[in-house]
Amino acid sequence: MYDFTYQRASSLDDAKSKFSGADDARYMAGGMTLLPVLKQRLDQPSDLVDLGFLDDLKGISEDGGNLVIKAMTVHHAVNTSDLVKSKIPALAHLAGTIGDPMVRNRGTIGGSLANNDPAASYPSAVLALNATIHTDGRTIAADDFFTGMFDTALNEGELITQVSFPIPEKAGYCHFPNPASRYPIVGVFVAKTADGPRVAVTGAGACVFQVPEMESALASNWSPDAVANVKCSADGLNEDIHASPEYRAHLITVMAKRAIEAAG
Repeated sequence: MYDFTYQRASSLDDAKSKFSGADDARYMAGGMTLLPVLKQRLDQPSDLVDLGFLDDLKGISEDGGNLVIKAMTVHHAVNTSDLVKSKIPALAHLAGTIGDPMVRNRGTIGGSLANNDPAASYPSAVLALNATIHTDGRTIAADDFFTGMFDTALNEGELITQVSFPIPEKAGYCHFPNPASRYPIVGVFVAKTADGPRVAVTGAGACVFQVPEMESALASNWSPDAVANVKCSADGLNEDIHASPEYRAHLITVMAKRAIEAAG
């Protein structure tokens, strides 16, 4: 790990000030990705601005038909929240599948979305539920937020403050976990929303993506059988020691069927 200056933010404005005043700063939420990156010397920031003590960025509420989760809310809180369980149980289930207990008690929804790891679970829920990402200066629709591998629409220094999830009619999530990290080799989140079905896939490609063919099939028949014969192309899908592109393409259909069954 290279030397850096640690700075603890006392407020959102203080975090922004500390970030802009440093030569090459990084925000730290839970640190579940950032700290391993620093330990491996894959990044060399001048400063770390710790957001972990910003209590006004933590919490879960309901507002105007939306489930609102603030950015520094940890996965465990989402998983165990009675409000999340009652409004979007699939989201609570998803949060409970992330990593291990230590990760779930440190990792945050805002940090996960800002990092946009290709195998992160939350992006599939955000995209499938057509959520809105709120930052310190604007709102960003889910369809516009995820732009590529570890890349988002966030500007330099821009901070996520909360995420608003429209409450769907039905939703389900299922993933096939990596045996070591528990990251999804392929994860699929399905939602029956006011604007029609949405199907989002994580783990399979460089970035979370939708499957329009499955969405069209579900629009006329919300059942696992509706997507059983939808074959996804392996072109451009990830390949590693755990799964080939072809296997990931197969898993998309399998996980989609299970997610729809879970949704009911």
